[in-house]
Amino acid sequence: MHPITRRSVMQGAGALAVLMTGAMPATAYAEAQTQSSLRAKFHMTPPTGWLCDPQRPVTTNGAYQLYYLHSGQNNGPGGWDHATTNDGVAFTHHGTVMPLQPDFPVWSGSAVVDTANTAGFGAGAVIALATKPTGGIRKYQEQYLYWSTDGGITFTALADPVIVNTDGRTATTQAGIENAEWFRDPKIHWDGARSEWVCVIGRARYATFYTSANLRDWQLQRNFDYPNHALGGIECPDLFEMTAGDGTRHWVLAACMDAYSIGLPMSYAYWMGAWDGEQFLTNDLTPQWLDWGWDWYAAVTWPSVEAPDSRHLAIAWMNNWKYAARDVPTDATDGYNGQNSIVRELRLEHQPDGRYSLLSSPIEALGNYVTATTTFPDQVVTNSVVLPWNGRAYELELDITWDTASNIGVSVGRSANGSRHTNIGKYGAGLYVDRASSDLSGFELTPYSRAAAPIDAGARSVHLRIFVDTQSVEVFVDGGHTVLSQQVHFTEGDTGISFYSDGGAATLTGITVREFGDVS
Repeated sequence: MHPITRRSVMQGAGALAVLMTGAMPATAYAEAQTQSSLRAKFHMTPPTGWLCDPQRPVTTNGAYQLYYLHSGQNNGPGGWDHATTNDGVAFTHHGTVMPLQPDFPVWSGSAVVDTANTAGFGAGAVIALATKPTGGIRKYQEQYLYWSTDGGITFTALADPVIVNTDGRTATTQAGIENAEWFRDPKIHWDGARSEWVCVIGRARYATFYTSANLRDWQLQRNFDYPNHALGGIECPDLFEMTAGDGTRHWVLAACMDAYSIGLPMSYAYWMGAWDGEQFLTNDLTPQWLDWGWDWYAAVTWPSVEAPDSRHLAIAWMNNWKYAARDVPTDATDGYNGQNSIVRELRLEHQPDGRYSLLSSPIEALGNYVTATTTFPDQVVTNSVVLPWNGRAYELELDITWDTASNIGVSVGRSANGSRHTNIGKYGAGLYVDRASSDLSGFELTPYSRAAAPIDAGARSVHLRIFVDTQSVEVFVDGGHTVLSQQVHFTEGDTGISFYSDGGAATLTGITVREFGDVS
């Protein structure tokens, strides 16, 4: 279990800073106050307060209904807030739908549309399961049912949990109590082959499965255990079935995990396999990773309206529990803390090594919000070159090829004198994003500044799509085979782009910058 868990932070909110109480270092706070707005231009942010885990959207009333954990204070206890989007880019906020009760916060879960009225609340009712600590007692994390008959606009709760934490009720040893204190984030999926609901719940060292015919009465099935417990515990598990590009069908089990201790990401890990009605089966217990950056956590996926079997969408919280319990510059400039990633389109493809892998692409609807496109001549870089362009919210797309160069890349968020920047580059067998030179006094992210993903050490070319917003960078590599997502605390003047190549020349082609306006 990592030192600061999502739940312990939310439970211990009384010891944490309320928005703008002076917990921020004085120099950093003064610096932030002098800036104009740092609010993200094309990412979803809360109107005010603290945004945490997104909840898997459902489609009703002609729109995606997205819920997210929200609190009026940084890292504080809260409930579910509600936003809608027609295209996965622009969101309209509707306020709280599952409010905080005294000592009874609402944690993560998932919603489904009960088309066949299995739960008895009416055909088409939206049913949500969410974790709450019964009586405010941590080892009584249990799953509660909410229902909505207006498309997910308002919800009513059942009084008692529908999945009881039996471990919490019986645990007496320290090990038993620790296990009971990790029983959360139910994710529901319809198993069409067996005409029943499947629920996966995150545990400290395994995932546990339940099945139900009516979303109210759940039967415990078998656990999914993974031998390498250094991967961390399972939070925000995900479970879905998807058609691959070759027409085959596969089940995906995923979870957000903390594998920092073994040099792997703290993001979305997933296994490919099958569901047999009792357990998830896989031939490969080594997970794949959907993102290699520091900030793609609590991710959720859902079927797209256009192609629900073969194309799924995904969104994640751009933060990390290694440093989430802190103030950030937007607290002072804009009165909010936290953002979601851009929505991705996922496709499942068969790989040369025999595996099936999820590939990511930025949602196509982003293109509808491009306000200007600038193309540049090809560049041959032997040291560094500054691009004659400045902006704060944009996509940079290009191809880089090289022969003998050892360290090749792009600097974004470059200040006028070049002292501040975030580097995206290839070195050895790694494709990296290094935000160290974008650190602000009082907001340093050391030692979590550099993230790297594996890449063929012999590669001599790379295609990059780099999405830069006022407080983040998301890098899609080689058609989305690899993605790295990082929050970055850019200042108002961090608007430049430059290229670099060490140890030889690099050729940059297809250099295109697409600028975004404010989509909110």
